[in-house]
This record gives sequence, structure tokens and C-alpha cells, in this order.
Amino acid sequence: MAEFQPTSVGKLENDYDVVIIGSGGTGLSAAIQANELGMKVAVLEKEEELGGNTNRASSGMNAAETNVQLHHGVIDNVADFYHETYKDGGRLNDKDMLGYFVYHTAPAIDWLADHDIKLDDITITGGMSKKRTHRPASMAPIGGFLVKSLLKVVAQEDIPVFNKTKVTELRRADDGRVNGVKVDADGITKIINAKAVILATGGFGASKEYIKRFRPDLESYKTTNQPGATGDGLKLAENVGAELMQMNLVQVHPTVQQDNPHVYLIGEAVRGEGAILVNAEGKRFVNELNTRKIVSNAITALPEHSAYLILDQGIRDHVKAIEFYDKVGLVVHGETIEDLAKKINVDPSNLKQTVATWNQAVENHDDAEFGRTTGMDRGITNPGFFAIHIAPAIHYTMGGIHITPKTQVLDGNGDIIKGLFAAGEVAGGLHGNNRVGGNSIAETIVFGRQAGQQVALYARSL
Repeated sequence: MAEFQPTSVGKLENDYDVVIIGSGGTGLSAAIQANELGMKVAVLEKEEELGGNTNRASSGMNAAETNVQLHHGVIDNVADFYHETYKDGGRLNDKDMLGYFVYHTAPAIDWLADHDIKLDDITITGGMSKKRTHRPASMAPIGGFLVKSLLKVVAQEDIPVFNKTKVTELRRADDGRVNGVKVDADGITKIINAKAVILATGGFGASKEYIKRFRPDLESYKTTNQPGATGDGLKLAENVGAELMQMNLVQVHPTVQQDNPHVYLIGEAVRGEGAILVNAEGKRFVNELNTRKIVSNAITALPEHSAYLILDQGIRDHVKAIEFYDKVGLVVHGETIEDLAKKINVDPSNLKQTVATWNQAVENHDDAEFGRTTGMDRGITNPGFFAIHIAPAIHYTMGGIHITPKTQVLDGNGDIIKGLFAAGEVAGGLHGNNRVGGNSIAETIVFGRQAGQQVALYARSL
């Protein structure tokens, strides 16, 4: 397919049923769903590039009790998915949102497949007991694959997507309901009327202002977020009285390559497929597939505040993203473990011993050192051997706009702001104090679809 072409801003109309702000996984899913329910939809994106942070997602999409899992021999249980996510989130997750989420992940996988977007392979991420992380059979990073695939559906359905179009204000009727937006469309100011507005603007992981306001301790941290993730949707919502919740809950991702000006997230699938983490002495120091919070804290506690991912060709064969990491110069190569150790300035005998102990643990299905039980399908035995230098960076903002499980936005009194909906990372509550890898992509589809359905119900009621 040719590269998707956004609609020219000259074609922006004055009236739509639904205006969707943001063109990541949430916004595109909402647009497709609302359009298929008969709504006249427009997607507005402030950046030139479409896809937002979704483009950067690499591991996959979590879902439980799917046919894909059964095809891979994995027997899962939605209740386990719920309890593990609740525990991993420090039991601070909004239970109603979490309940809606876990029970709608399998239908979301089917909905994507109905649109010829097939996630036929599975892997595992930290904090999960089963392989729930769905990804394309090519093992390509999920984000770019999903954005391209959803844009293909958007093109087929003739849904207009406008880039370089920044929403500067939410408009309200005399009775308080949100009924449109004011935009700066490539330099032209315009008012657009709408029956409903969906905020799908992503988080605030690239906003120095919000990080300083809510998490000053992280002010000096680098971020994995795309530059547009500056919390614009939060500002728009706050200006109409929406309540923000859990804004201090910011996730730091443990494995981020940040030695160059460009920061690269090294996806959790690398550990899910068998990689280990070692410190400057060449020794393991943590269960690599514990929650992101625990692994990040363990790395930050090291004197060097950084670590190395160690893997082999067998692991590399199961994570296609490593080809990309290598192409941009992030991967150190060694013919043997000792050779690799010298190149990363680690004691060769220590690293050799660490890898030998790990391989024994994999063989015996028993990690006596750190109690790891997942991501042990293969040891580190096949030459060549590889290392990637990583350290924690700001990755995801769990807090955001307070919403109901129907994606309706709430004000400070707990009342619904009519006509305003929010979904995806801009909304708070689903993840508690730690987001599980693979749950954000699932959130974009599950709650993107929910927002698309709920705006249709709302618009029909007017």
C-alpha cells in the first residue's frame, strides 16, 4: 500500500457527528468503530506524522482467552489476567475499568482480525504468568504494524484524517455539554461543530511542564515518548472542568538505550524471549520479568545506574525488532561470551559463569537465584552473542483524565461532562501504579472501540 495521505485541511468541514483528537491506536480505532456505526467522523492530529506514541510500541497486545492462544497451546483465564494486572498495578487500578478491559481484549483481537489485522503470534511480558502478548506472525514491532494497518482501514472507509491540525479549545453549549472544537489548522483558525468529542491525545511523558508539576524527581530523566506527547488533551479537559487523577503515577521503563541523542526503547519481548540483565560485574541482579517498576528500581540502585541485556542468536531470531536495533548501532556483537564481555568491559569469567548458571536454570526450569518463571523457553547458547546497554527512562503516564468505563469524562464532582469522551493514555485509572507491557496497545483498541460505540449511542440520544 502507498503511504497514507492525510486529508488536506482545505477540506475541513464545519460540522461532524464526532471529532476525534489524536491519530494513535485509540483515535484510529474509535474513528473506524464510530464510522461503522453510521457516524460522520473527523480525526485531527497536531503533528505532521500520524500514529503518536503507538508507532513506538514494540512488544504486542495483551489479551486472554483468545483462539490465537489456543492455537499455540496456551490455556488462559480472563480472571487470572484481571488479578495479575490488579496486583501489578499496586491494587490502585480502577476495578470497573479493569473489568471492562480484560473481558474485551479477546473481542478486540477478533475485531482487528475482521479488519484483516491479524495478530497470530504470542509472547510474554513482565508481570504476566501466561503468553498473552499478541503480535503479528512476522514478529514485527506491534506499533508501526498497527498504525499502518489501521490507516489502511481508515483509507478504505474514507475517513478524513487531518494532520498539522491542533485543537486549541473545547467548545461548550449554554447547558455545559461539549459541542465542538476550535482548531489551528496549519495556521488557519476554525470552529468545528460536533455532537461529541473524543480525546485520544496520549499521555504527558514528553511534557517537562507536567513532569515538573507532578513528578519533579523525574525532571532530569530522558523519555521514550514522541515529542508530541505533551499532555495537550489534559489541558483541554482541565479547561472545561474535567478531573485529573493519579497524575503522580509515571512509569519508568527499565530497558532504554540512551547513549545517543535519539532514545530507543528496547521492547520487553527481548526479555520475554529469553534475554537476561547483567550489571557492570557481569552478574544478574534481578528477575528480569518482574514488573517494570521493580526492574527499573533495581537498575537505578546499581552504582552505574545502567545494565546490559545479554542474548544470543536464538533469542534474536524470535524478536525481529533486534534487526532494527542493530541497524541503528545499538547492538554489541561477540563471537563467544568472553569476546562479548571484553567488548562491553565486563569480567569475562563472571559473564561466562552467569550465562552458564542461567542456561542450567532454563534446563531445570528453576531459577534458584531470582525466581524467574517466564521467558525461559530457551537459554543463551547459540552464537553469536549480543549485548545492548540500557538504563531506565520515562515511558508511560498512568494518570490522566478521570473517566467512566464508558469513556465518559468526569468533572471534580464526579458528574459526567456531556459530549466529552476520553480513551487511551490520556485517561487515568486502568493501570494503577504500574502498567504491564502489552496492556497499553490493548487499551488503545479496547477503549478506542468503546469510545466509538459510546459516542454513537450519545449522538443518537440527542
